[in-house]
Amino acid sequence: THLEWSWPCTSSPPPASFSLHRFCLPLVLASLPTMATGEEITPALQDSWGDFWLFRFFVNAAGYASIVVPGFLLIQYFKRRNYLETGRGICFPVIRSCVFGSEVKSVHQDDGSLPPRAEPTESSTARQVFKLLFCAAGLQASYLTWGVLQERVMTRTYGATETDPGEKFKDSQFLVFMNRILAFTVAGLYCALTKQPRHGAPMYKYSFASLSNILSSWCQYEALKYISFPTQVLAKASKVIPVMMMGKLVSRKSYEYWEYLTAALISVGVSMFLLSSGPNRTVSTVTTFSGIVLLAGYIIFDSFTSNWQDALFTYKMSPVQMMFGVNVFSCLFTVGSLLEQGALLESLRFMARHSEFTAHAVLLSVCSAFGQLFIFYTINQFGAAVFTIIMTLRQAFAILLSCLIYGHTVTVVGGLGIAVVFIALFLRVYARSRMKKRSKKLPPGETPVQKV
Repeated sequence: THLEWSWPCTSSPPPASFSLHRFCLPLVLASLPTMATGEEITPALQDSWGDFWLFRFFVNAAGYASIVVPGFLLIQYFKRRNYLETGRGICFPVIRSCVFGSEVKSVHQDDGSLPPRAEPTESSTARQVFKLLFCAAGLQASYLTWGVLQERVMTRTYGATETDPGEKFKDSQFLVFMNRILAFTVAGLYCALTKQPRHGAPMYKYSFASLSNILSSWCQYEALKYISFPTQVLAKASKVIPVMMMGKLVSRKSYEYWEYLTAALISVGVSMFLLSSGPNRTVSTVTTFSGIVLLAGYIIFDSFTSNWQDALFTYKMSPVQMMFGVNVFSCLFTVGSLLEQGALLESLRFMARHSEFTAHAVLLSVCSAFGQLFIFYTINQFGAAVFTIIMTLRQAFAILLSCLIYGHTVTVVGGLGIAVVFIALFLRVYARSRMKKRSKKLPPGETPVQKV
């Protein structure tokens, strides 16, 4: 099987001396990276222990903790000293903004989130159609390019020649840093050039969403080392299932019948794709245990990010202000961790050696940053339902492009599974829009059933 290995230290009879026990644990630890990838590698090509994803995760987490823990202690210090009442000096405005904020929460969550959405009128139909095409083209171009480049950077080598196999770029955290530094710049310029609501949220509250956001992005990049891009896309599409399960078990939420039906269809479609096999199936399209764990980490961290951001919108802020605040801390966390590990200079040297990688990394960041702006603009102009349809189509196109460009083999059963997943997603969007229209006609005392 794909994940077969043996445990020589435990399968042999009890040793007569202590020497075998002494070398048992190092042998097991050294074999873990091989188990994680599911590939048999020769000593010449064997990655070091430092390249194993679990080790890298804890190293990155330690780097973030070296910033989070002192920051937490400082916040507690200022709160206990009642610095808002007693503080003075040149640093007072900065500390007040970072620790206390300047406004109370709004009573309704709708205040200060998105501005009123412009409804299309008969006189501006052509203009609305042009805007819709512009939003759809912008989202498709940004995220399709982003997906193709993401797979190229994480799964292919750079500098390969007839005599040299080239080298792979391994530091996913540097790519996260590149994305966040450009997103921070774009959001900052947008906030400076356009009128925004007065900001009142304590800045430190963005750090929670920022931390989960960079961890989810890291898991997303790292997962491509162990699973195929189509598998990753389908896993993202199916995250509605654990969300519904958690809502049912933890929050005692109730759901409509169509929500259970579409969730079951998504589960069946994903299972069909993952269990399908073909004669030309390559190692890169086989889902490994490490890939599943990383995808689970992505879904968990991403779910926390969205929920925390929803809570932050109770303050009066725009989505671009949210983008700016989250990316400020994302840049701080990632650059701090990279400097502590010495990985920043190493990644910059890799960029200097391979100009093609530099172009890919920059374009990846541009697509990510401007894609976020297209998201905000599309939801503002046309609402979440239209945005969801566009992004669902994008996921289907992304799978098709990945299979065409990188040669992923999809069997007939796997193709049917993909079709089932996207049919269920479209049914979900349609049913949700119908429920939303019906809920507007409900009497004031009635409330619609909670939806995912």
